[in-house]
Amino acid sequence: MDTVLIIVIAIAAVIVVGLLIAAASRRRRVSQLAETQARAQRDDVSHHRENAREAHAEAEIAEERARRAAAEAELNERKAGERERELERDDR
Repeated sequence: MDTVLIIVIAIAAVIVVGLLIAAASRRRRVSQLAETQARAQRDDVSHHRENAREAHAEAEIAEERARRAAAEAELNERKAGERERELERDDR
């Protein structure tokens, strides 16, 4: 009977140790997963910020192009007006 009790206690101890190892392994996997997810979220934030910077830069370039196009249109309008006045003077 004592031998059976010792074997049962030994088996129970092995099972408890196995459960503790499994729990520790699970905790480690969960921790690694949490770290990976946090890193991915930080990378996602960085990606969105970089996209925002690029979009702002493109918008600034577009605004500069629009200003230049407006200035060119104004210049062409002035030249057309001058040329029109010259033609009117020549016709008189």
